Amino acid sequence: MTLNGKTILITGAARRLGSAMAIDCAAHGADVILHYNTSAVEVEQTAADIRALKQNCWVIQADLSSSESVLRLFDSARKLAEISGLINNASIFKPVTFADTSLDDWETHFQVNLTAPFLLTQAFAKYYKSETVGRVINLVDWRALRPGRDHFPYTISKAGLVALTKATALSLAPRISVNAVALGAILPPENELENTNILRNVPMQRWSEMDEFLKTINFLLDGPSYVTGEVIHLDGGRHLV
Repeated sequence: MTLNGKTILITGAARRLGSAMAIDCAAHGADVILHYNTSAVEVEQTAADIRALKQNCWVIQADLSSSESVLRLFDSARKLAEISGLINNASIFKPVTFADTSLDDWETHFQVNLTAPFLLTQAFAKYYKSETVGRVINLVDWRALRPGRDHFPYTISKAGLVALTKATALSLAPRISVNAVALGAILPPENELENTNILRNVPMQRWSEMDEFLKTINFLLDGPSYVTGEVIHLDGGRHLV
C-alpha cells in the first residue's frame, strides 16, 4: 500500500497512538499535519521523525475543547495542503462513574470526543474536491458498543462517535468513506493501577501489537473505498465478553 501524494490530518498526534500513526503514514509516503494541544516537546519529536523520512510535516496547536479553536485548526490546515484524509484520534478518557460525572466532565468529553470530530469532518467534506475518495477514520473504543458503568462520559461520547461514523458515511458517500476502529488493550494506560487486570477479559489474552493497529489504519486509508460505515474491532475479542 502507498499513501504517496496524500496529506493526512491527525488530531492528538504528538504522542502514543497519534504519533505512531503519523510516522507510519509518512513511512508509506504521506505528508502529515500534526495537531496537538499541550504536548509541544513531543510533537516536535514526531515532526522530526517524519521529516527524517523526507516527507512534509506541519504542526498546529489547538484546544479541541473550544469549537472556535477546532474550526481555526481546520482552516489553518487546509491552507497548508489539500487534505486527503482525516484521523480523529484525540480524546479525553477520565475514569468517572455516572454518579461522579459533573456537568463539566460531561460537556468536556462530548466537546473533545464528539463535537470536534463532527466539526472537523464537516469542514473536511466542505473543502474536499479531489476525484479520489477521501478518508475519515474515527478512533473509538469497544466500550462504545458495550457500555458499562466505568468511564461514563467517555463511553457515552464514544458511542456518539460510532453513530456519527455511520451517519456521516451515509451523508458523505460516494465522495468520502468514513470508518471507525474500536480499540481494546493496545497501549497500557498511563497512571492507572489496573493494568495487570486488563487482559483478564480479553479472549486473545494479550495486548495488541502496534503493527496490527497500524496495518488496520493503513487499510482504511488506502484500502477499498467500498468499505464505509464500518466499525472494526481491534480488541482481541473484548467486546464479545
